[in-house]
Amino acid sequence: QRERASLTEHDHRRGRADGAAAMATTYQPYLKCVRSTLDAALCLRNFPSQIVERHNKPEIEVRGSKELLLNPITIARTEQEKCLVEGSVNSVRVSFAIKQADEIERILCHKFTRFLMQRSEQFVIMRRKPAEGYSISFLITHTHLEKMWKAKLVDFIIQFMEDINKEISAMRIALNARARIVAEEFLKDFAA
Repeated sequence: QRERASLTEHDHRRGRADGAAAMATTYQPYLKCVRSTLDAALCLRNFPSQIVERHNKPEIEVRGSKELLLNPITIARTEQEKCLVEGSVNSVRVSFAIKQADEIERILCHKFTRFLMQRSEQFVIMRRKPAEGYSISFLITHTHLEKMWKAKLVDFIIQFMEDINKEISAMRIALNARARIVAEEFLKDFAA
């Protein structure tokens, strides 16, 4: 019976790995589309305020002049998992809605993104508050592109998207494993 249990556990792990590989292949076109959109949107330049002298604010945040804003682009993998790229002449705001299939994933996602946003100074381009309807947002200005490589910024955002999904999946698996152990220990008292 132990042999059978270990075989089914091995098959279950292999199935999970196959599922992860399938998810990776379906996730690649979405990431490729986000990458090419970011590459096109990150053509930014220094543009001082037209209203206040000696001020240089991100136009995507201020929204002072309509002619300085580009049309927002939404890239959706599913209804719950999407990316919004809002561009302007001197800044780009990139917002992500992370997939949240049920209440547990919703709680894990909220806690994890809140943890990251509280430490937004270390990420430099991360906003403290996401755009409405999204899980997490980044704000890239022309000064960021003057200090950092554009390709490396795009790579960071794409890697961040991949890693945050992996982290939430890993947290969910760990939570389920812990709940299973607690339930077994709890039910041992009734069986004895």
